[in-house]
Amino acid sequence: MKCPPWPKGKKVVHLDLKGAPPRVEYLHRLIEFFSQLGVDGLLVEYEDMFPYEGELKLLQATAQPAYSQEEVLSMQELARSKGMEVIPLVQTFGHMEFVLKHRSMWHLRETSHCVGTLNPHREEGVKLVMEMLRQVVELHPGLNTLHIGADEVYMLGEGEESKLWLTSPGHTVEQLFLSHVTKVAKAIKKVWSHITIIMWDDMMRGMSQETLKASGLVGLIQPMLWDYTPNLDVDKTVSLLQKYCSAGMADVWAASSFKGSTSVYTCVTCTQRHVDNHLQWLKVAASLSPSVNLKGIAITGWQRYDHLSVLCELMPVALPSLAACLQTLLHGQFCAEAHSKVTEVLGISAVEVEAMERFVRGWFSPYHRQRRIVTPLMAMQIRNQAATYLVMLQQKVEAVKEEMVHLYPESTAQEWIEEHVSTVMAPLQRITEDIGACVKEMVP
Repeated sequence: MKCPPWPKGKKVVHLDLKGAPPRVEYLHRLIEFFSQLGVDGLLVEYEDMFPYEGELKLLQATAQPAYSQEEVLSMQELARSKGMEVIPLVQTFGHMEFVLKHRSMWHLRETSHCVGTLNPHREEGVKLVMEMLRQVVELHPGLNTLHIGADEVYMLGEGEESKLWLTSPGHTVEQLFLSHVTKVAKAIKKVWSHITIIMWDDMMRGMSQETLKASGLVGLIQPMLWDYTPNLDVDKTVSLLQKYCSAGMADVWAASSFKGSTSVYTCVTCTQRHVDNHLQWLKVAASLSPSVNLKGIAITGWQRYDHLSVLCELMPVALPSLAACLQTLLHGQFCAEAHSKVTEVLGISAVEVEAMERFVRGWFSPYHRQRRIVTPLMAMQIRNQAATYLVMLQQKVEAVKEEMVHLYPESTAQEWIEEHVSTVMAPLQRITEDIGACVKEMVP
């Protein structure tokens, strides 16, 4: 079903640099590509790839060098020349794994075993966050918009200081969350009064309209509601956005996904899944009342679920999905005209939107292996096929690595191979060995 095209507001592409950070040359090529697709903003999540200085230098990546100040500035300059606003995303509460993993920062965790959540009771934590923000803002001259994260603040209220705080009458986990983000937002506005502040909405979804009104956040932040699923609940999402508006936060954002949200270890992007997600967001946009001011949509492309998880799909294999999603927003559906534009920009003949099915092996299951009872003819065919795949993989892996290091640091290529190639080769090797052993039991 065709929907109206995406209404006015920015179409911002998310660059998640906490995994597989592109080499600067490739990053510039991506920005050029985004501009051809009609992107007018970048949501840049630097994490440990930002060139923090002074006491914060320990936050810089060690697997590969962080971007230099000159490289960060050159990225912004190119983006601006293409009409794109650069919006840095700096986590200030949850998902601070890249900060709190360091031994010198352990005492700032909400609980010792939750690496991502900042203790909201310690002034040292707010000072840390503000110093991170200061360095980021100063390296983004002319900055107008800042995203302070604050999603998935796991284990909040479970720390000893929080438990004590919660014993006071009227104190709740909701208020604990709101007090910290309000403190951070007010501190930002005190130093940079002109900056617009965005934050993820998920920690506020269960809050009442009255709680939000009384939170102190009204007039300080713009919520960004994220939902990356292909079956997004339109009515529920519209209701949430209306609630934020009624609470006094009429300026809101949407966040969809073009990659990195299917599963934590997904290797190949399913374009259909992400196009469906955008079709649902189009229905949401078409259903909102005029009182809701939809500022734009961030099309997220997660590279890791968090700082310590494995890599999701790499950017090159997800570009068809991004192009298809953007054209879906522009046309209200993934029609023939949208498909034509995608293939033209990508320089390919077709975009595969349907999901692929995998064959299931039926003649060499764990049951067969354990009992060493197989059909020798079928088992030998499986063994021969596995051996063929092994040879092919061994031949291809070096060629793939050679291509990857043109786009990514050596460490990214090595991690991807260990996660997605070695994990395939090892089972194939075991299959060839196990079948050989089983066939000996069945053939004279």
